[in-house]
This record gives sequence, C-alpha cells and structure tokens, in this order.
Amino acid sequence: MKIFGALALIASLSFSLPAAAGAIVINGDTTGSPTYNRPFSDMSGLSGVGTNVNYQVTTFTVSTAGAYSLLSEAGYDNFLGLYAGAFDPTQPLHNAIAYNDDLGSTLRSGFTTNLLAGVSYFAVASAFDNNRFGAYKLTISGPGDISLSSAVPEPATWAMMIAGFGLAGTALRPARALWRSRA
Repeated sequence: MKIFGALALIASLSFSLPAAAGAIVINGDTTGSPTYNRPFSDMSGLSGVGTNVNYQVTTFTVSTAGAYSLLSEAGYDNFLGLYAGAFDPTQPLHNAIAYNDDLGSTLRSGFTTNLLAGVSYFAVASAFDNNRFGAYKLTISGPGDISLSSAVPEPATWAMMIAGFGLAGTALRPARALWRSRA
C-alpha cells in the first residue's frame, strides 16, 4: 500500500510541474523581399536612414502568456520589430510593441517582452539602413509553445492538397460508372 501511495504522489507531482519552455528557430533571408520605412528603436517616428529596407515577417502565436525572448542574428547590421494583432508596412508605427537594434553587437537585435496566449504576433526582420539584406536567424523562446502561422500554404501543402483531390476524384470515378450501369 505504501508503494501505491508513493506512486500516486509522484504522479500528482508530475502533473503539477510547469510546462517546459518552448523555442523555435527560423532561418530567413531578406534578399529581394519587399521594403518599408522602419521605425526608430523607441517607435517615436520613422527612420531617416532605414527608409527603404528589405524585410521579412514571421507570424506566430504562443500557447502560454509570459515573457518571451526574440533574437535576430545576421551578417549585417540588422533590426528586429514586433507587432501585435496586425502588421501593415504602410503604417509601420501601428500595432508596434517592441523594436531593437544592436543587442550587444551590430549583428544581433532582440528583446524580451510579455506576450499573451492566442494573439497573433508579427516579428519583422530587416536591416538598420537601406541596401543591407541577406540571411538571418530568428530565435523565439519562452514559457509556452510557439506556433508559426502562414497565410499562404507551403508548396508541400499545395502538393498534398492536389494529390488528395486527385485521389478523391479517382475514388469517385468507379462509383459513378457503377451508378450509371444500374440506371
């Protein structure tokens, strides 16, 4: 009986432990991407040197509210922004909640900020000034799971959907022929 009591205590402790922290790494490239006039780090206005910077947006949600860290690393002077709810490059000050440049070096940008579960967030990776672009690595980490969102399905998803429609059509074809022969 003591063994069952000890096992019950261990089982109850395992269910009451906090969830493991989540982390996700995104490798992106701003080469040839759209451009916008990025804000200043303090979001007090628009930059005079970053008036036409290439950018890439990563849309994500988190499963647990709490403090999340975002870190962008690149081989050029990069810049990282975060928006809540929506991102509109024609209005780069709207919905902005955090921006950073030079986190310890010109090749790193990042910050830690509190995020809410279920809200769509938009991490915007760009450069400090015009004519700088290229590959970057974005790391998002925090207390909950981080889920990437995509408005446009990936090519592999399109291929699977087309194959699925083809299989469904093929499966229906013999049924139609059988139905016609009975009519």
